[in-house]
Amino acid sequence: MPADLAVIGLGPYGLPLAQAAVAAGIPTLGYRTGPESGSLSPAELRRMLAAGFRHATSPAELGRVRTAVICAPTPRGADGGLDLTQVEAAARTLAGRMRPHTTVVLESPVPPGTTEELLRPLLEEGSGLRAGRDFHLAYSPSRVDPGNRDFTPANTPKVIGGLTPACTESAAAFYARLTDKVVRARGPREAETVQVLETNFRHVNIALVNEMAVLCHDLGVDLWDVIRCAETKPFGFHAFRPGPGVGGHSVPQDLTGHTGRTLRMVELAQQVNHQMPRYVVQRAATLLNEHGKSARGARVLLLGVTYKADLADQQSTPAEEVAVRLMSLGASVSYHDPHIPSWTVLDRPLPRADSLYEAAADADLTILLQQHRTYDLQGLSVKAQLLLDTRGATPTGAAHRL
Repeated sequence: MPADLAVIGLGPYGLPLAQAAVAAGIPTLGYRTGPESGSLSPAELRRMLAAGFRHATSPAELGRVRTAVICAPTPRGADGGLDLTQVEAAARTLAGRMRPHTTVVLESPVPPGTTEELLRPLLEEGSGLRAGRDFHLAYSPSRVDPGNRDFTPANTPKVIGGLTPACTESAAAFYARLTDKVVRARGPREAETVQVLETNFRHVNIALVNEMAVLCHDLGVDLWDVIRCAETKPFGFHAFRPGPGVGGHSVPQDLTGHTGRTLRMVELAQQVNHQMPRYVVQRAATLLNEHGKSARGARVLLLGVTYKADLADQQSTPAEEVAVRLMSLGASVSYHDPHIPSWTVLDRPLPRADSLYEAAADADLTILLQQHRTYDLQGLSVKAQLLLDTRGATPTGAAHRL
């Protein structure tokens, strides 16, 4: 069966889209833009293949679809901005095979203006077609929350911003097959800026509550009780929780390199969040010292080394910096994570604990970095000699909380 949709980029944005499309009965073709990985389990990938999803064996297959969505990763570049190399490569690959009347949508996180100033010229030059006349072009911010069972592509509204009204409607018609609600933006720049706002909103608010965690510890205030009470306010407040740092694939954007202007709040948020792994290690060293032990030579067990609970994804996980800093203090570091069978830090494999309770009982300090569903935190708090909970997940009084 010929594919109706091509998803270009099978990473954290492309794989969930392909999964949703296949579930909606859309014949879907996947095309890799590089060494990519997403958060889907092997079982989910097998189900997708059984339902008709297939990988492209040749770029020529991209010319046989009605809709092409570019989901290439845009990691942080050397200058701190987003690296659009894979988006450019995807555009060139698609352009050489694109047919008239194709609908092209960009979903990768990009700075505002990318769809019109970068993607459009590449597609037009490579295809000989004109956007808005010969093919439809639009931007739609990816709204993927891996592991979230409450919000799926079907019940998450999709924002669409097309180059022309006809472009918007063509893209909206496609996404209406996947989601219950399509929201039309004024244009691609507005849709691109929606992605910037949504991503920065998360980082800024996490930074605020991370600063509150440090402040409350210094004041002797139970931050977790403060949050519990504050989130009862029915208006003007949205609860965020602190942690050992911010991971994941979404990169905060201050847009300095693209507009010449800095979003100072975002820049400050990045500084605060980047300091959290160091703060966790400082708290760990202090706890050990208070219990008559030195960080040098201490046996430290890290629990949960992925960036998000119940996933195997380690993209930008703060656990790595925590491990590096502990090792630099002379600690003997091991880890446990039900989703990560092996873990290498500084080109050195770290010992993986097979028996969780025995490892916690043997360690001088256990640090909960990620709250996986399989962890019995009540039991761990009993077994561990010393437990530092960076997620506020343990019962009150059962551990030292961030």
